[in-house]
Amino acid sequence: MDTFLMKSYKDYLVQAMNDLSSKKNTLFLGQSVNFSGNAIFNTLEKIKDKKKIELPVFEETQMGISIGMALEGFVPITCFPRFDFLLLAVNQLVNHLDKIEYLTSRNDIKVIIRTSIGSKRPLDGGPQHTQNHTSAFRKLLKNIKVINLESKNQILTSYRRAYREKGSFLMIEDGDSYNK
Repeated sequence: MDTFLMKSYKDYLVQAMNDLSSKKNTLFLGQSVNFSGNAIFNTLEKIKDKKKIELPVFEETQMGISIGMALEGFVPITCFPRFDFLLLAVNQLVNHLDKIEYLTSRNDIKVIIRTSIGSKRPLDGGPQHTQNHTSAFRKLLKNIKVINLESKNQILTSYRRAYREKGSFLMIEDGDSYNK
């Protein structure tokens, strides 16, 4: 997809995910990465199934698997459909991934975490699915870069930066912008 043809927030996400999938060491994992069930799925449809690992609802384990994959040289793009669900992985995120260089003396570990502030339009998912925890995560995470993708114009450069630069990234997408 050519950049000049892209119009929507979702189009930019699709392009960013396609770019990441072209890297030999990337894999996508999480809920609804291989089967429909949330908006993130719609950004991964063109990615080959062999690059995707569908997981059940076990967020802390998902983060642990992602860290293990990164320790083995992969760059996992680990997808948590709602920011609220990522709360269940905070132990692994804050106490392990954020401190991984200290724990291992390695600076080559990278996990790209995708999450979304749940959409309130056209249907409000309620407070358990639509909270924005960006400021709290910025305070909790000392080494993981937290990027809030408020504008579609940030998406490609931010995901390319997340792959290129050292360290892990938490990418926060805007669920209300997926369908604009």
